[in-house]
Amino acid sequence: MIKKTIIGLLAGLISGLFSSGGGMILVPAFVYILKLDEGKARVNSVFCILPMVITSAFFFYKNNYINWKIGMLCAIGGIVGGFIGAKILNKIPDKYLKLFFLFFLIYSAIRMII
Repeated sequence: MIKKTIIGLLAGLISGLFSSGGGMILVPAFVYILKLDEGKARVNSVFCILPMVITSAFFFYKNNYINWKIGMLCAIGGIVGGFIGAKILNKIPDKYLKLFFLFFLIYSAIRMII
């Protein structure tokens, strides 16, 4: 119980500070600390992220940080992409998902530095 709460606290903190990243904490924590298999770790991560995003969005809304036009258009794309991603998740071996995620993180890190 304590491990799960601490994992959620860290993921929420990262999500709130950087407006993303909860899954980067949750998935590895679920796999290595809670010993979930990777597929279930990803699925549970998505479920846990929803309340974190709603909470962060409330504070971003209160501070008038949300551009509603951009947000709604991206949300529509996110719904479609989330549906497609959820459908193909179990069809892609974990090894390839890890590699894709690794390359995505490296690319993002390089872009942030440059």
